[in-house]
Amino acid sequence: MLWVWSVKQLNCSSRLSFRTHTCGELRPGHEGEKVSVCGWVQYLRHFFGFQGAKEFVVPSREPGRFYSLPQSPQQFKQLLMVAGVDRYFQLARCYRDEGSKPDRQPEFTQVDIEMSFVDQSGIMALVEGLLQHAWPAEKGPVQVPFPTLTYQEAMRDFGVDKPDTRFHMKLIDLSELFLTTEIELVRSALSQSGGSVQAICVPNGVKHFKGKDLEELKETAKSQFGQELSLVLVRADGTLKSPLSKLLSVSASDELLKRTGAEPGDLLLISAGSLNTVRPLLGKLRLQCAELLESRGVPTRDPSAFHFLWVVDFPLFLPKEAEPELLESAHHPFTAPLPEDAHLLYTEPQKVRGQHYDLVLNGSEIGGGSIRIHKASEQRHILSDILKEDPSLLSHLLEALDSGAPPHGGIALGLDRLVSIMVGAQSIRDVIAFPKSVRGRDLMSHAPDYVSQEELKSYHISVNWPTEQGGEEEGK
Repeated sequence: MLWVWSVKQLNCSSRLSFRTHTCGELRPGHEGEKVSVCGWVQYLRHFFGFQGAKEFVVPSREPGRFYSLPQSPQQFKQLLMVAGVDRYFQLARCYRDEGSKPDRQPEFTQVDIEMSFVDQSGIMALVEGLLQHAWPAEKGPVQVPFPTLTYQEAMRDFGVDKPDTRFHMKLIDLSELFLTTEIELVRSALSQSGGSVQAICVPNGVKHFKGKDLEELKETAKSQFGQELSLVLVRADGTLKSPLSKLLSVSASDELLKRTGAEPGDLLLISAGSLNTVRPLLGKLRLQCAELLESRGVPTRDPSAFHFLWVVDFPLFLPKEAEPELLESAHHPFTAPLPEDAHLLYTEPQKVRGQHYDLVLNGSEIGGGSIRIHKASEQRHILSDILKEDPSLLSHLLEALDSGAPPHGGIALGLDRLVSIMVGAQSIRDVIAFPKSVRGRDLMSHAPDYVSQEELKSYHISVNWPTEQGGEEEGK
């Protein structure tokens, strides 16, 4: 019987298995049943080394030394794979200082998974089976496999990398139509590298949207994206109402209607500029229009429908916002490149696609993962030569990879967000006991709270209090 094993008789791997089977999630009686996860090792670790700027820092009693609460157990689960623990899972408690981002919590739960000798399709099939088995019967069956879009396809059709596919209103490329235009703003945009003209068609938008709604759409484009938005209203007789219509020939107007599929009563939103700006703009307006339609009583997104979607082939690197000449990881620096792009790491790293995959449900990202780099030389090159990071900070991982690591990968599912979508909650706070406020405060216990200088002495910490003038003064 598993219950009467002596821990002293177990080797390291068996001890982890013993913990897994006695920690409450699993019981010996589950072995052999369909729901069994026997063979998976559950691992728990509470505190991690310092990783970055968004961690919560916890002081220790050693002067100048701090713990950092984990954003995720990424490095540690990789080390388990190197150590020969070929499958791992955990309901991981994670912590992230999100500031005042809406619908986020500083403390959240992930279903964390890592596997050795697996590829992207293996991870995706595992997660699909997990969700299909665990999905509540009253919510209807989950059909597998889930649809898959590449990152480029998602951005091309929806303007976002986590599209809500419950409704249409896809982006339409009108660049070719306007190649010979005399409209100065459009011509200027197309003359630039990466310039494009994109549109979305809002069914019956003319009927349902009021003047203030149209102004709100234009204000969103201006304030959040610095872009002008052209509105084209299709009248009942099929003619166009817009400042643009005066600058378009009859044939160009007909072609515009043909390409967009617009019918009388529809509304066209058109924007010209850099593709990297125009697509996200229209992706944002697409969702804003869906909300406006629903506020007018027009069914747009079925609340009882659950549309799962995999998004794959993300860029491995993106330009840094503050220093565009430098690159940063789009996911994290341990993500492996696609095999067919690996050679570009040494010549054109900005063109490399990663083995990163996101799981999207109704327009919300509920999970993300990747196949990891398992070669130390490749990991060093990415850290030092591409990201310009000090590889010595990750010497423990590099040393482990040097010893011979199996190919491995994993994923983390956001349990709070998944459950909130299941039950139709407006916020993940609705499915968390004792949630924090938007500013990360516990309104019941008043945390975070002040600590006296006397209590801080044992941690060798003093506080610099901000002055009214914006400076700082020590003490108080």
